[in-house]
Amino acid sequence: MKTVVVGMSGGVDSSVAAALLKEQGYNVIGLFMNNWEENDEDGMCTAVADYEDVKRVCEKLDIPYYSVNFSKQYMNQVFSYFLDEYKNGRTPNPDVMCNREIKFGPFLDHAKMLGADLIATGHYAKTVIEDGKVKLLVAKDDNKDQTYFLNQLSQEQLKSVIFPLGDLIKPQVRKLAEKYNLNTATKKDSTGICFIGERKFREFIKNFLPATRGKIMDNNGVVVGEHEGAMYYTLGQRRGLNIGGKQDGNGGRWFVIDKDIKNNIIYVSQGEGEELFSKGLVAKDFNWINKPENANFKCYAKFRYRQPDQFVTVSVKKGEVRVDFDKKQRAITPGQFVVLYKEYKGGRECLGGGVIVDVIK
Repeated sequence: MKTVVVGMSGGVDSSVAAALLKEQGYNVIGLFMNNWEENDEDGMCTAVADYEDVKRVCEKLDIPYYSVNFSKQYMNQVFSYFLDEYKNGRTPNPDVMCNREIKFGPFLDHAKMLGADLIATGHYAKTVIEDGKVKLLVAKDDNKDQTYFLNQLSQEQLKSVIFPLGDLIKPQVRKLAEKYNLNTATKKDSTGICFIGERKFREFIKNFLPATRGKIMDNNGVVVGEHEGAMYYTLGQRRGLNIGGKQDGNGGRWFVIDKDIKNNIIYVSQGEGEELFSKGLVAKDFNWINKPENANFKCYAKFRYRQPDQFVTVSVKKGEVRVDFDKKQRAITPGQFVVLYKEYKGGRECLGGGVIVDVIK
């Protein structure tokens, strides 16, 4: 009997993943990760409440459970990256790095110490092995598919993991939780920053990156307002600019179209003009889960989570990946990930992803 250590978050997805694996005959162990130590506004550590849910689920399933603290690794390997990217004017995606650096890094190592043959998570994704290589496939539930966030995983990491929810849709998962009589059946899905949760973003980030107020200028160089710190804003943003009441110009909404971090200036325009659109991008630090043989090829891409697949042409040269769009794309944001996909037996295979470093206007 193979031993599977399941990453238990206290949510419904990982709870059902554990229940399904036990039903399938695996020796299942639950492992809860505490990666962020901070009390909520009521003075309670939010991880404590989640761990209580994990305990109740594991006791219901009659499986052993453990807790491990990776807060130091999270701070050093994920949150420091998150802050550095904002400091440099980019918009990072900590969920992607969290998967690579924590959930499939120290977690995998710790699971092996507990005797794991495999690990499992509640991610919506699928894997198959062909010719000795793992293919990462899009889940049945298109709306919940999380392959975008798994784009930085290696072959070695993927060979060690099972995704029990890959062929289920979310309503089915909720019904299974009710069937197994799990206390997490109606628990709200977690959102926000990986392991940190929902926050008033600007107030939260100010605790770590104090910023200086500066000018908001239109694309003619006219000052139209004042911002709280250029690093806090992202391309395409229209909320929180506090300049919507101005009657001059064309009367349209204001959008962020560029940032000058060095001079602490935000550039905006009214309406969604050409300034927000681009025809391509350049990515670096590209992680290939499975690399196509040709240096130039056509495929699909996502530039943000839950975005519909976009047709693109990819050129790989000396480690740099250029992606040209079939249709112009809005608000492509440096610091985010471009993730590539190709067709696979009626579905999609995730080829890998990289960090967007340049936008081609």
